[in-house]
Amino acid sequence: MIPLRLTDLRKSFGRRLVVDISSLEVNEGEILAMLGPSGCGKSTTLRMIAGLDMPDTGHIEIGGRLVADGNRSTAPEKRNVGLVFQDYALFPHLTVAENILYGIRRSNDRQQRVEEMINLVGLEGLGQRYPRELSGGQQQRVALARALAPQPELLLLDEPFSSLDQGLRQAIRSDVRRIIQQTGTTAILVTHDQEEALSIADRVAVMLDGRIAQIDDPASVYLRPATRDVATFMGEANLIPGTASSFAIETALGSTPNPEAHTGPVSVMVRPEFIKLTLDAEGGGALGTVASVQYFGHDHLVTVEMDALPQMVKIRLSQHVVVALGERVYVSIAGPTVIYTE
Repeated sequence: MIPLRLTDLRKSFGRRLVVDISSLEVNEGEILAMLGPSGCGKSTTLRMIAGLDMPDTGHIEIGGRLVADGNRSTAPEKRNVGLVFQDYALFPHLTVAENILYGIRRSNDRQQRVEEMINLVGLEGLGQRYPRELSGGQQQRVALARALAPQPELLLLDEPFSSLDQGLRQAIRSDVRRIIQQTGTTAILVTHDQEEALSIADRVAVMLDGRIAQIDDPASVYLRPATRDVATFMGEANLIPGTASSFAIETALGSTPNPEAHTGPVSVMVRPEFIKLTLDAEGGGALGTVASVQYFGHDHLVTVEMDALPQMVKIRLSQHVVVALGERVYVSIAGPTVIYTE
């Protein structure tokens, strides 16, 4: 059975169409990230899957069972899905163990299941503490354990790391991926954070204006974005005008291969890490002036105002390469590109 299938799913608020998904399938054991800017419809989609919102039209199938078709909807508690919200939604008057126990059906092994989940998420010895006595990262683990305890067919995570600070967020998300994979649970993560989606998901569905603009593995979405909009949303992207002939594309930053044999005016998308910067003419490239330098520790992002281009070019350099504001530099394409004809 396909754990999740969406078909012709639409949802409007007033006259505004917020979700318009013609087809989406999530594979068993897969972690799918629904990635997009605020207001793109990703959280509304998650709420419809969970049964918290009713679709206007379309079908939602979970584990081969039709749970919504625009006319009727199965109650959330009968869909066998686990939910992790961005605010964790823990019961403040219940201990860690009691929070986890809450979602487990009555059986003789409920307490054993609670202990298994506490150990799985790395909270050994904390079962009798209350949420207020835990750090944000520990509370997030409790929410994950509570959602996984009933062994749901589908785990839904809505911006689960947004309330954590950056350092803790990076550590927790790798643990969350490990825990989900260890249980073999099919999961959907909603996020607006590109780095988060790329690091956790097996596939990424980029949502823009209520539609899925591209769905693919993380490397393909980043390196081969389907459209200009996807390219610019998925991190920094240089879009360089060029002219294509049979075998090459000529741009102000030099030539690049033309694998699809386009001809005429095109745009060449190249990521900042695939732009070469040198300080002398021997390295080749077009001349420009350093307009800004943003330092990130492991690398820095240099913006260059080009003599032969109307737009700035962004270049990601290692920390060992040092340039100064106002310095004259030479810039050229030195890595994979994506060609857009429209």
